[in-house]
Amino acid sequence: MNSKKELWILLASFVLPIAFGTAFFYLSPESFTRHTINFGEFVNPIITTEKEDVVFTDINQNLQGLWTLAYVTKQCDSVCVKALHDIRIVRILMNEDMLRIQCLLLMTSKAKAQQADVLVGYSSESLSRQFNQFSKNSLFLIDPLGNVMLRYDSKQLEVKRVIKDLKRLLKYSSIG
Repeated sequence: MNSKKELWILLASFVLPIAFGTAFFYLSPESFTRHTINFGEFVNPIITTEKEDVVFTDINQNLQGLWTLAYVTKQCDSVCVKALHDIRIVRILMNEDMLRIQCLLLMTSKAKAQQADVLVGYSSESLSRQFNQFSKNSLFLIDPLGNVMLRYDSKQLEVKRVIKDLKRLLKYSSIG
C-alpha cells in the first residue's frame, strides 16, 4: 500500500506542473505576451512581402537574404532625413553584423526620392494599404524572408534599443 501511495505522489509531481502550466498558458495568453524583452512593437499579424511588392530603383536589389531596416513614408521630409540618418547609424554600430543588414527608404507613393547610402524602393498598392494601418513615420524591421516583424516610432527612436533588438535577433538567427 505504501508503494502505491509513493507511485501516485511521484506521478503527480510530474504530471501536475505540466497540467497547470498548460492550463495557465491557454487560459491567460496575454500574460505571456505582455512582458517581452524586445523594444520594438511586434507587427501582428506579420506582413509578408512578395518579390513584386517592392520595386527598387536599383534593379539588382531585393528584400530576400538580408535583414532590412525600412523607413516607410509618402514623401521624404526632414523627419525622414533624420530617420534615415538614424538607421544608417544603427547599421554602422552593428560592427561585424553590418553586412547582414540593409537600409531601405520605402516610398508608398510615386514621389521622387534620392538618398545616398540607402536603398530606395516603391511599395505596391496592397503593401501600402497594410502599412497605412500604422502611424506615419514608422521604421520597420523586415527579416531575410521578407516578413515585416517589428515597428519603431521614428520620432522617438532610440538607437541603442534598436541595436539591442537587432543583436538579439542576429545572435539567434540562422538566416540572413
